Amino acid sequence: MLNKIIQELQSKANSEKSKIYQKFFKTGKGDYGEGDVFIGLTVPEQRSLAKKYVDLQLSEVKILLSNKIHEYRLTAFCILVYKFEKADEEEKKEIIDFYLKNIEWANNWDLIDCIADKLLGRYLLDKDKSVLYSFAKSNNLWKKRIAIISTFEFIKNNNFEDTLKISEILLEDKHDLIHKAVGWMLREVGKRNLKIEEDYLKKHYKNMPRTMLRYAIERLDRDKREFYMKK
Repeated sequence: MLNKIIQELQSKANSEKSKIYQKFFKTGKGDYGEGDVFIGLTVPEQRSLAKKYVDLQLSEVKILLSNKIHEYRLTAFCILVYKFEKADEEEKKEIIDFYLKNIEWANNWDLIDCIADKLLGRYLLDKDKSVLYSFAKSNNLWKKRIAIISTFEFIKNNNFEDTLKISEILLEDKHDLIHKAVGWMLREVGKRNLKIEEDYLKKHYKNMPRTMLRYAIERLDRDKREFYMKK
């Protein structure tokens, strides 16, 4: 089955799209995605293959995850999401343990944004969330992004506490990808409870990186946006 999914991934390769993706995902020297290799598949194509090969063994998923080709890794992570959706509690724990042991392969933002809330966030919804705080306090860019994006699942369930706490941990982070992720999650909080978002903003807006603030206030009315941006 592993050979079959690899053959199908390769059959959908698109050299023109791969060139675009190489630039879009910052794969140049010194960039956050340095060395990442793309073959040009779309996300819907990868999700479709992941559903088709959802019964791939975890040992085979690991082989896909550890491949230098980006689309192999995203497809592998999507397989984990689809496995998780139909798993019982014991199987879910096995999948999450596998995910955490192979977290190093989530090394670009789409490998996190398409996966973390649907996998780790969903699993931790009613469980201890200390792993997210550990990730948020780490020196690893991708673990920090996983920490905040995983809370999207909590937000969808109107549980905002961990998003706000992790946002505070990441408030002084220097990386633009963290600024964008935190601002995005704060905006999602505001969609569901504007007062909670504004209480957070009033406390922190003067110290928030401008990109983070801009993302957070995107849906506010013009007067409020101008007020916050005039810090």
